[in-house]
Amino acid sequence: NKYIKPFRIEIKGLHKLWCLKNELLISKDHIVDVYQNMKESSWLEWKGWRVLGTSIPFLIWAGTYYLNGEVCFWDVADRTKTIIIGLNDEYYHKLIVEVKNPVETIDLLKHKS
Repeated sequence: NKYIKPFRIEIKGLHKLWCLKNELLISKDHIVDVYQNMKESSWLEWKGWRVLGTSIPFLIWAGTYYLNGEVCFWDVADRTKTIIIGLNDEYYHKLIVEVKNPVETIDLLKHKS
């Protein structure tokens, strides 16, 4: 078997403090979906029980959250730059993360090569 290098999601600046993490390593083969959701209603919904991290409603969601039997990781302050990464066989069911360029990042993750 050939070693497959995982995607590395680096958490920068104050987000490290808010999330209580420096980075996430995700196997390329475990990514099942990548998309951007800009619907206002989804941002108003409850994020779940915060396990570790920071929550300031309407300002920042950061860290590990538990909702409906799923563990999700949030790192969002600017929802216009946020993508959602669906995972299989990982600790997190979804990663909801802010990135510099959502379109470019989605394309990169969808073309896992």
